[in-house]
Amino acid sequence: MSTRKTPDLIKVYIKSCVVGFILAAIFVGAVIWFDVAGVGGLIMRSDIGLMAAIVFWVLNGIVFAGVQFSIVIMTMGERDDDDDHRRGRMMPVFPPEPIPVHAPARKPKHR
Repeated sequence: MSTRKTPDLIKVYIKSCVVGFILAAIFVGAVIWFDVAGVGGLIMRSDIGLMAAIVFWVLNGIVFAGVQFSIVIMTMGERDDDDDHRRGRMMPVFPPEPIPVHAPARKPKHR
């Protein structure tokens, strides 16, 4: 019997999925409770309203879990820059100046 340790990234993903689906449940509950765009009334009056609410929750759970996982992964990185903001040379910024362009005058066409 092998005792393999679960990788940390898998743990982060599972936690993100749980948080995402909990947030999705709160979101779906709020949409139904406040009857946003008539969705709550539509779900409550339908004979398959429970199935619609479950599908609504699962689809939003997938989205919320993905966003939660993305946020966690993006905030895991280390900062690349130190407190020394002036390591390189500063490039001068020149204000834009008009450049004169000379073009020969065109003669008007007569028909």
